[in-house]
Amino acid sequence: MWFRNLQIYRLLTPFQYDPETLHERLSERIARGCGGQEMATIGWQPPLGRGSELLTHGAGGCIMICARREERVLPAAVVRELLDDRVAQVEEAEARKVRRREREEMKDELLFDLVPRAFTKSSALYAYIDTRENWLVVDAASSKRAEELVSLLRETLGTLPVKPLEVATAPAAIMTAWLTGAASAPAYEIGDECELRDTVEEGGIIRCKRQDLEGDEVRAHIEAGKQVAKLALNWQERLSFVLQDDLSIKRLKFLDLVQEEAANADAADAATRFDVDFSLMSLELRRLIEGLVESFGGLAEEERPAA
Repeated sequence: MWFRNLQIYRLLTPFQYDPETLHERLSERIARGCGGQEMATIGWQPPLGRGSELLTHGAGGCIMICARREERVLPAAVVRELLDDRVAQVEEAEARKVRRREREEMKDELLFDLVPRAFTKSSALYAYIDTRENWLVVDAASSKRAEELVSLLRETLGTLPVKPLEVATAPAAIMTAWLTGAASAPAYEIGDECELRDTVEEGGIIRCKRQDLEGDEVRAHIEAGKQVAKLALNWQERLSFVLQDDLSIKRLKFLDLVQEEAANADAADAATRFDVDFSLMSLELRRLIEGLVESFGGLAEEERPAA
């Protein structure tokens, strides 16, 4: 349940649903399997997993939700091989060349036959809404993946005024200043990994791992015009992560202090354990996001939520 990646969105108006009413709305788009010719479906499933019927879980002003995507597995190499066989059979039987248009028609016929018989695989995508601070936080490694859940939530609710988090000062400029010493990062301990990029389009990229990022070598690249695009950070000895210049977070880890608090909390069953972990995680991330926004000069003016 502990999130490993963060895509952070700002709700532009206060969220109007409590866990119970949100459950009712999500019930209109429950996850289901792929139909005969469907390549993929997406819908909502209980965040607590099997044995639970509730499509939401609330704790501390936050609501956890979970989308399930099911898609058919039809490898392109398999389709190409079968199509090549069909084309070869026609060319040999009729002593003629199969043209491009006919080949595309044969491919469509082949897919029509294969799709209903193809295996399916499913994947879960978790997110939570912080109704107190107006955040939507998605556990996804890419913005494209996160947008699948955001789009589904928007379609389910009919409207969802939300956009990716933006701050007043460019994160790349601030992170670069942290490495050069031009600005301090009192809440963070700088790690041993970063990515530097030229500010010009198609410019060079330098990736550093297991290296002193405040040393002369990295400083030389910065003086040559590169800026920090990714930076490994440790936050208050509670979280470690790689922060990117779009404010997404990769390889998030909840460190020993947080894990010990979770382990020391009483949890008689799986549902209680989920509730405890979710409460701790959402509280930590609420504080982290607040700190990030402050570190980068506050919210961009257009990001401030309506009253």
